[in-house]
Amino acid sequence: MDTKDLWKAVLGELELTLSKANFTTWFRNTFIVSFSVDTVVIGVPNLFTHAWLEKKYHKQIILSLQNHTNNRVKIIAYRVETRPTDPQQIPQEEPIPVEEASQQPSAAPYTYTSPSSYQPQTNTQPGSEFSLNGKYTFSSFVVGKQNELAHAAAQAVSSQPGGVYNPLFIYGGVGLGKTHLLQAVGNELLRKNPSIRILYVTCERFTNDYINAVRSGQARDFKNRYRNVDVFLVDDIQFITGKEGTQEEFFHTFNQLYQNNKQIIISSDRPPKAIPTLESRLISRFECGMMADVGSPDFETRVAILEMKCKEKSCPLAREILHHVASLIQSNVRELEGALNKIIAFHQFKNLHPTLETVKPILGSFSANATKKTVTPRHLIHTVATYFEIKAEELLGKSREKRLAFPRQIVMYLMREEMKASYPSIGTELGGRDHTTAMHAYEKIINCLEEDEKLQHDIELIKQRLYNA
Repeated sequence: MDTKDLWKAVLGELELTLSKANFTTWFRNTFIVSFSVDTVVIGVPNLFTHAWLEKKYHKQIILSLQNHTNNRVKIIAYRVETRPTDPQQIPQEEPIPVEEASQQPSAAPYTYTSPSSYQPQTNTQPGSEFSLNGKYTFSSFVVGKQNELAHAAAQAVSSQPGGVYNPLFIYGGVGLGKTHLLQAVGNELLRKNPSIRILYVTCERFTNDYINAVRSGQARDFKNRYRNVDVFLVDDIQFITGKEGTQEEFFHTFNQLYQNNKQIIISSDRPPKAIPTLESRLISRFECGMMADVGSPDFETRVAILEMKCKEKSCPLAREILHHVASLIQSNVRELEGALNKIIAFHQFKNLHPTLETVKPILGSFSANATKKTVTPRHLIHTVATYFEIKAEELLGKSREKRLAFPRQIVMYLMREEMKASYPSIGTELGGRDHTTAMHAYEKIINCLEEDEKLQHDIELIKQRLYNA
């Protein structure tokens, strides 16, 4: 087996164990440079991929190589190297290697336009959506296991906008740091080059500006404003769903910027394929670059976030207080900061020194157990139905259509997992079904969650809606 066939076999094996997004992101444009005795040298397109393969996938790669070479491979080295000219196993547009970036012709000098000048002529009020918040920086972002990929990708983009991962699509639940990362990229680029043209906008603002431009006959001004930037940051793209005209305009704006190698970063509360009624052509464009999810922070990360916030506010708190807050609030960084602000404000007003005994009564409203007691079967069914854009009555009906059957199984799983309901009671709540149906649904979802990243994300978002409503 020659090196080309060997690497094709390895990629085929790795593809079965990784999500499509991770596989195409990290293994496109890779190849075996050389294989001698017991050492394989793997060519990678840039230093970022070099570091990530070495850190995250080294064991999987070496095991796969050993499987296909009768354990001959003992050592793997990674080298940044241009791909051979013949086609490789993962045909994707090749990013510019980091080493070559400095050799690229320098772009024309940027002309920075202040955020206020981006407003439609009919709107005289400055829009804060166009401004970058100075507190959102990489140094103030706490990195944990659940967000390290998104953080690393954002840093790579800020080092080489338009050249490494374009577009960068960051998705995750409410209050987990997506906006922070988007604006951190913008702030870092402005720090390096104050004349760069950066536009940060929410999806709602993009939609409203488009509507105003159509009404006032200023479509040309709208296009000039949105298509003549170097970095386009779009927050909460999921709100574009159902807006056909806005999707059409966003599609053309995206294409124009992408073809000109302008950096695009998009955030959403879910991956592209999970956004209802999103056009397939937009889904394919969002997925053609780098997709990174931001999950709920683990306990250690939550404590680190609280420590950083305390430092920012110059209000140190005892470790036991931070641990108590981190144990109560488990899925939302904004709630962590809200709880901290409540503690600080209360003790400053009362002129008290914070202790665990004085803090506990203040955080009663943040108790996870107290929140979960308010969940009812009807509320859960309604939440799942709304998430999947179906009617609650359809979930309770007899239809076995796939669009209804799977959400119904998720309801059964959540009733068992979150409400600790018995299988007979679950069946009763779901239209008088047999308890064995509830058992099967629960076991099916449990098994799917082990490998299905999209389902994991859907469940997490449904829980957030369930408890934050």
